[in-house]
Amino acid sequence: MSPSIITLLFLLFAVVMFVFEKVPLGVTSMIVCIGLVITGVLDVKTAFAGFIDSNVILFVAMFIVGGALFETGMANKIGSIVTRFAKTERMLVVAIMVIVGLMSGVLSNTGTAAVLIPVVIGIAAKSGYKRSRLLMPLVFAAAMGGNLSLIGAPGNLIAQSALQEIGLKFGFFEYAIVGFPILIVGIIFYATIGYKLLPNNDVKDDGTYDTERDFSQVPAWKQWLSLVILIFTLLAMIFEDKIGIKLCISGGIGALLLILTGVISEKDALKSIDLKTIFLFGGTLSLAAALQETGAGGLIAGKVIGALGDNPSPYILTLAVFLLCCLLTNFMSNTATTALMVPICLSIAQGMGADPRAVLMACVIGGSCAYATPIGMPANTMVVGVGGYRFMDYVKAGFPLIIIATIVSMVILPIAFPFFP
Repeated sequence: MSPSIITLLFLLFAVVMFVFEKVPLGVTSMIVCIGLVITGVLDVKTAFAGFIDSNVILFVAMFIVGGALFETGMANKIGSIVTRFAKTERMLVVAIMVIVGLMSGVLSNTGTAAVLIPVVIGIAAKSGYKRSRLLMPLVFAAAMGGNLSLIGAPGNLIAQSALQEIGLKFGFFEYAIVGFPILIVGIIFYATIGYKLLPNNDVKDDGTYDTERDFSQVPAWKQWLSLVILIFTLLAMIFEDKIGIKLCISGGIGALLLILTGVISEKDALKSIDLKTIFLFGGTLSLAAALQETGAGGLIAGKVIGALGDNPSPYILTLAVFLLCCLLTNFMSNTATTALMVPICLSIAQGMGADPRAVLMACVIGGSCAYATPIGMPANTMVVGVGGYRFMDYVKAGFPLIIIATIVSMVILPIAFPFFP
């Protein structure tokens, strides 16, 4: 059996396992990684190169920097201050979406959702509003906010790694060219028409979130220092080209400062690192390498291009990539969707002679549209029980947001990221 066929079989295996998630995502990616070595498709060094990728170091560093904000209670303080000014349920929906969207742009979108879920549940209990009407906008905003910066979501960095291999890259806030308008329109939608689509479920308290975590014993200097170090870390990343320090090093410095100053303990720092993301990221990069080295990615790209005709319109191809990623991400992890699609999209771009940045931007933004199912992204799954949600609640409230994101993207992408500049 040829290496390209073996690679395609592993790709099929990964897709099926990611969709049904009978085993953890990280385990699936490691099965693929090791399987490619055992079958001789890749050597050990190539297969495990993803684990020493600079973006893995960046992931680890930002998990710690973000974790310090959560562990000290500063994230809760920020969330409470913003939501305190909302006087009606509709205003509260807007306030929650604004703060979650902005925070998830510079922190982990999943982490931001996780820390604010109990805050919002507490607000719902005190105000008398139904938590089911507040939690869904929260997780949608977390997904949209992930497209505001390079570090907002793992998929953003997966595309960045692929671009760096061919000497290209996205700027720190370049995703926001498309992501920010989607966030703005999304917030306006749920403040108006979409407000009526939010679930109105009665949920009995199970005690899980009855007692809010007490941060009163955390010294104020730790809370403020966690915020100051985060801000300086982000500034260093934003001005990477000016100061000549790579993103992963800036993140590493921030993480080390937090540990050395005692803002976060070594134990809590290690606990904040999401190893599932690390294994998923590192393992699926081996699949990306196999798709490229064996020509399997080019084979898929050729089939896609062929299906669209001899001279496919760049606009049609952008829409096709975007919708394919939209479809996959609602039944797979959004990170897994991007990891699978990035090497394929890169091959499509190279096969057409198009700008890879244009295709990968469509891929990443489409891959973030995990709004219509409870399994599209971790934050969606987190609120299923506490919000009393059913599958169709996500379809009813989230599918219109996919349509909105598609329309906004199809207007902006061809202008900001033309296929043939």
